[in-house]
Amino acid sequence: MEEMAASSAVETAVGIRASAKEIARSGYPAGENKVLSLLKKVLPPFVVFILFIGGWEIIVRMIGMPPYILPKPSDIAAAAAENSTNLITSVSTTIVEALIGFVISVVLGISLAILLALSKTVEKSVYPYAIILQTIPVVAVAPIIVIWFGAGINAIVIISFLISFFPILSNTLIGLNSTDQNMKNLFYLYNASKLQTVWKLRFPAALPYIMAGLKISCTSSVVGAIVGEYIAGIGGGQGGLGYGITVAATRLQTPYLFACGLAASILGIAFFLIINMVSNKLLKSWHESAMK
Repeated sequence: MEEMAASSAVETAVGIRASAKEIARSGYPAGENKVLSLLKKVLPPFVVFILFIGGWEIIVRMIGMPPYILPKPSDIAAAAAENSTNLITSVSTTIVEALIGFVISVVLGISLAILLALSKTVEKSVYPYAIILQTIPVVAVAPIIVIWFGAGINAIVIISFLISFFPILSNTLIGLNSTDQNMKNLFYLYNASKLQTVWKLRFPAALPYIMAGLKISCTSSVVGAIVGEYIAGIGGGQGGLGYGITVAATRLQTPYLFACGLAASILGIAFFLIINMVSNKLLKSWHESAMK
């Protein structure tokens, strides 16, 4: 026994020395290692971005392409700076419209999915109509929405809601129906009600699916708001990005058109990153998709 204990102690000491040597070879504290890890993630796409923008600038300058056909990145930046007031107003308007449409789609989508999950009969009766609603082109429905609710923010929010609603409903319903059957049987043995089972078991288990639906819908809400602005947008100084894109296209202000499109893209990315951050906070302690 003493020999075995001594041998174990020697192996432990050797392992500690080896780990210490590896840390010493790295030459970086733990905080610096995190910085290096972050650089490895950020640096490659940043380098590709610089090469793409630089190549675009150089090629367009060499060809001598007119700005109204294909502007240079410097032309786009100049147009954004020149029209900064209008651009900020347009972005702010689109943020409000997309955010309202997204929040409504989250509340109604999750609530309806829970109602459908409580009864298979209700699910079979209602869910097909949700699919039909999703397959109808929004461009075809938008004029009716404008007639019913009038041009302006009301119609735009409804269009944004229609585009972002179905992914949340579908993903939440799939998650609620994917709960482990053994766990549901256990809740049944303990005489849990349907609402208790949904709230304490099925809904937490469906969170990864719900967050996946939110990631899709948050960017779709931005697209829906811009599409709504094309059809029922507020004009003048209160117009959103869709209105700004329409005006820039009719006036052949291609650099500003690119600036508006880039702003819409950045807005969608910002929405996605916020939802992704919330998803990581909720799932990182127990789900494989968010665990490091």
